[in-house]
Amino acid sequence: MRKVAIIGFGMTPFKARWPEKTYFELAYDAANESLNDAGITIKEIDSAVYGIYNDLFERQFMPDIYVNDYIGNIDKPGTRITTGGATGGFTVRTGYAEVASGLADICLVLGVEKCNDCYDKQTGTTTPEVLKGIAYSADMTWEFPLGMLAASSYVVLVNAHIDKYGNPTEEQMAKVSIKNHGNALNNPKAQSPMKLTVEEVLNSRIICYPFKMLDCCLYSEASAALILASEEKVKQLKIDDPVWITGAGAACTDAFIGNRKSIGALPSNIAAAKRAYKMAGLDYNNIKNQIDVAELHDAFSGQEVISYEELGFVEYGKGGDWLDDGGPLMSGELPCCPSGGLIGCGHAVGATGIMSTGEAYLQLKEKAGKRQVPISKGRAISHSIGGPGAAYSAIIVMERG
Repeated sequence: MRKVAIIGFGMTPFKARWPEKTYFELAYDAANESLNDAGITIKEIDSAVYGIYNDLFERQFMPDIYVNDYIGNIDKPGTRITTGGATGGFTVRTGYAEVASGLADICLVLGVEKCNDCYDKQTGTTTPEVLKGIAYSADMTWEFPLGMLAASSYVVLVNAHIDKYGNPTEEQMAKVSIKNHGNALNNPKAQSPMKLTVEEVLNSRIICYPFKMLDCCLYSEASAALILASEEKVKQLKIDDPVWITGAGAACTDAFIGNRKSIGALPSNIAAAKRAYKMAGLDYNNIKNQIDVAELHDAFSGQEVISYEELGFVEYGKGGDWLDDGGPLMSGELPCCPSGGLIGCGHAVGATGIMSTGEAYLQLKEKAGKRQVPISKGRAISHSIGGPGAAYSAIIVMERG
């Protein structure tokens, strides 16, 4: 396979609503920014991969073709990816495959979501319709009628982990919320920057026990884009500081949580991480000492703590202790989600994994502004999970040239 580099990144602010823009206009803004960052035009793109999770959000089947039209990618291939909350990560992986295989020399990886145009006329709100759109990802025969939603899907995993290991505690989950909302204060494109205390998080209303309101990410409207290029194109474009994708691991586990051997862990996380690390020549058992920063999928605070363990940062059952010791803080031994993550920045599903990969790219280029962390090893990872019971997982490993 050919070497693949990230040579451009762009994203819109993550917001509760963009009433003045369509989803394809948001997509254009991120695509245009990424092209400008790479110093190329849309005419130089050979192919595109689009991350758009939910037809109901956009109120449009096959929204990718309208994005393709609007950005001017005419008479070139465009492929859509939809894997729940992991849509962005799988989109990056597919774009990587396009370039690594030789199908394209330059590929646009573009994610967008505009969920809050969903509107319930009876209640006058968007939330019920958005939640219904997400709930349709659950099994429609048994789970959906029982009220399976995103929070209840994740909380089963977290509660099983608590039963087995005694953590994460509610206070430890609150610390994740404080960390990521606080990190978002340094991110001008974040939706939910906040300075919080443990008490404020614990006293926020219960969503799905033990998740409180401030333990949960907000659904967002936004777009994010990356430009991926082959080594030959990097040389032709005279880009002297590319960030190379050295690992792209993914896995899908049982859609039904009850069928899994261990409910308190995500086999897909573990499998995707091991594949990505092996591909990048890294040691799963020593990964914490081989990377500088991790952008994790923190849709719910408790899941971030479990991801510390599943991605190999610490032993199983020790994620909460590592958090208490300050390990994932901006000043810690392995900063996690300096962008604010999903909790602080927001979750525009199709764009989220692309945003987190782009944020890791900025860290490696040391262009992350006030959220910059020290870079000594020259490696970073981004992490995406989603789908029913978080069945999908993708890990992207990056290394600066």
